Amino acid sequence: MTNVPRVGLGTMGLNTPAEASAVTTALEMGYRHVDTAQIYENEAVVGDAVAAAADVARDEVFLATKVWADSLGYDDVIRTTRESLDRLGTDFVDLLYVHRPRETYDPPETLRAFDDLVDDGLARSVGVSNFTVPELDNALDLLDTPLVAHQTEYHPLFQRPDLLDHADDHGYDVVAYSPLAGGRVREVDEVVDIAEKHDTTPESVSIAWLVAKGVCVIPKASSETHLRANLRAADLELDAEDVAAIDGIEREVELYPE
Repeated sequence: MTNVPRVGLGTMGLNTPAEASAVTTALEMGYRHVDTAQIYENEAVVGDAVAAAADVARDEVFLATKVWADSLGYDDVIRTTRESLDRLGTDFVDLLYVHRPRETYDPPETLRAFDDLVDDGLARSVGVSNFTVPELDNALDLLDTPLVAHQTEYHPLFQRPDLLDHADDHGYDVVAYSPLAGGRVREVDEVVDIAEKHDTTPESVSIAWLVAKGVCVIPKASSETHLRANLRAADLELDAEDVAAIDGIEREVELYPE
């Protein structure tokens, strides 16, 4: 089964060539996972930025995009995925997600289209995003292709351990978007205390906590300093007490509710 790199780069909001140059910088410093989506309207500049990375071949990059909720009928999935590939300047994506299971989502037809895209070599693997456990179970029943990833909001202020348990039980990865809670981890006492203990930043602690739980992370960053810090954070070793302290946070802030 495809392995999703532990630390990647989220690209929502990187909409101009100058902003998307962060993708080039990230790949040149060692990132290998780049995440975009049709709804971000930046696939073209992201694709250009991937191509611009010196000495990084396309096959070394784990490139993911997502089909938006208004295009999940069978024919629309096929058409818009081909359009995404054209914008990205690639013959295939490594991971193709159902972005949200709503609007035109029709599980048998939508997922049949995803299976066919894998069979045709246009997508190397299939993922889903923002699904509930029952929706995940339904997708697993319908897909012929193995489910590789479930992308969901996950950070110290929005924890869904049932999703992690489901992923462990069924052998796919969880990919956390907004792993820094939109910067709010700097205001969480438990995270700040652990950062001080390890002489690091709350952002690094949040990433390290997720990686320790087996979760892939795709924080967005644009500056070289933040890109480097996020990549290094995966190597930060938290002890069991640290992980338990963050696990026990009772505040809840969902940044992207349905």
